[in-house]
Amino acid sequence: MLKKKLLLPLVSECISAGFPSPAENYIDTRIDLNEEFIRNPASTFFLRVQGESMSNAGILDGDLLIVDRSLDPQPGHIVVAVLNGCFTLKKLTYRKNIAYLEAEHPSYSAIDLRHYENVQIWGVAIYAIHSLSKTRQRYKQCL
Repeated sequence: MLKKKLLLPLVSECISAGFPSPAENYIDTRIDLNEEFIRNPASTFFLRVQGESMSNAGILDGDLLIVDRSLDPQPGHIVVAVLNGCFTLKKLTYRKNIAYLEAEHPSYSAIDLRHYENVQIWGVAIYAIHSLSKTRQRYKQCL
């Protein structure tokens, strides 16, 4: 299969999220989002997130998740796991050499993986893509 590049404009200047910096209003180069976000194309998948259990990690309901199955899951990684045939998205942690999957939301308890017969860490989440309007709506709810 031939991989066709999709080159999109990339402004050469970084944008300040603190104090404003002088604007340079020109496009210097182009960026291919495949090259930027997908390191291992044969093992990369997209999943749509459903639910709020990872919202404090910045992963919101409806987000598009980029998952790389070739990465070795490490403690602290947000992983896609299959527990007795059901998919879930949580942070992989260990306590006293016991593996847990932890939500990033106070309403959800940690999942002790010893309670499941069939556990598979399916992949590591590497990016979450969401609309900024969703972020604004969530921020307004917190005020």
